[in-house]
Amino acid sequence: MRGTTVRRTVVSVAVSVMLAGVTACTSSGDPAGSAASPSSAPRSSVPASASPPALTGPSADALRAVERATGRAGSARVESTTVMGSELSLEATGALGWHDGLTGTLMITYTGGTTAETMRRLGTTAMEARYLADAYYARMGDEFAARVGGRHWIKYVYADLEDLGGDAGAGFADQMRNTTPHQAVKLLLTAKDVRKVGEEETRGRRATHWSGTVGGSTAQTVDIWVDDRNLLVKKVERGRTKTGELNQTAYYSDYGVTVFAERPPAADTADFKELLAAQDG
Repeated sequence: MRGTTVRRTVVSVAVSVMLAGVTACTSSGDPAGSAASPSSAPRSSVPASASPPALTGPSADALRAVERATGRAGSARVESTTVMGSELSLEATGALGWHDGLTGTLMITYTGGTTAETMRRLGTTAMEARYLADAYYARMGDEFAARVGGRHWIKYVYADLEDLGGDAGAGFADQMRNTTPHQAVKLLLTAKDVRKVGEEETRGRRATHWSGTVGGSTAQTVDIWVDDRNLLVKKVERGRTKTGELNQTAYYSDYGVTVFAERPPAADTADFKELLAAQDG
């Protein structure tokens, strides 16, 4: 019985870590989603099969210029804070690139919520997340490693995630691969009520503030601030989850920064798919 409990705890933590890996970059998913299990993972608000953006006219032209400039920049430093109701709150810092899939490294610190409490019981209050073109890796603490054969890293292969829980698993995979600043602009382009709020100052720099409401299971507001080079410098998303309010603020700087993410040693890595199989075993 104890072995079964340990396996379930390990998998529960691994699922929570997967959620953290997504939300540390962006929360641009279905804000009504939950991370209790792979089958209840948040889904993308803008599926690949979605109809063309509703926005047209000068606002659409301005935002598409932002999307192009931010996309071409290819990389940036990121600082974000995220709160998902009573379930999770975290802070993340690092650098991400998006020229050829998502790459980069973030340091993620759990600051509150039930997920943080679970992680703390396993001796982990922060983790390093590495994003490669085919997979996402999360480094856990020694206590967690002791429960999975001494391995510190959890590996989430995107192709494997697509097989978990049908559309929900694919939603997680899509979000991990699409967590880049210009994706937030694409999301805003789907809103029918986009408006230019005006010129404001963010971290000492003048920026143009845009705001809109996007769809999903519930309405979600997206606000972005754009500098004079058409680069996204700040993003705020607000909505609801099953556990309460969703709120994320992200800052982007040093566009074009060199990004590096090394694949962890295989001998020190546990595969998420294998952890799930062990739970069922």
